[in-house]
Amino acid sequence: MNLSILKINIDFRYYINYLNIGDMIMQDPIRKIFLAFIEIHILHHAKKEPIYGSWMIEELKHHGYDISAGTLYPIFHKMEKSSLIKSEKVLFEGKIRKYYSITETGEKTLNEALIKIKELSNEIKIES
Repeated sequence: MNLSILKINIDFRYYINYLNIGDMIMQDPIRKIFLAFIEIHILHHAKKEPIYGSWMIEELKHHGYDISAGTLYPIFHKMEKSSLIKSEKVLFEGKIRKYYSITETGEKTLNEALIKIKELSNEIKIES
């Protein structure tokens, strides 16, 4: 069985729909895993260039995550509070848009996460 990080034999769209519930406490333990995947996506893209909410929602859709702004922005705020990302308000087409970029702490965290993801992926491939 060939497994990869996002192609486990689970219907991701089914579980990701739970994320739309926002701050409600979920009993489903897989929710925490998906939230961690989303945070890694955010760090990855914020390292490449500043990102903003609606763009990130669309990017996550390409990977099977169907989350709302009401779910994403609390994740941004939590990550900013943890000093993983920082925000900057920019005037764009007459509106204020908040851009997020990675911090030094965020880069270190992303690098450590990527090492662990590679280790896990290799272990899963070896065992299957």
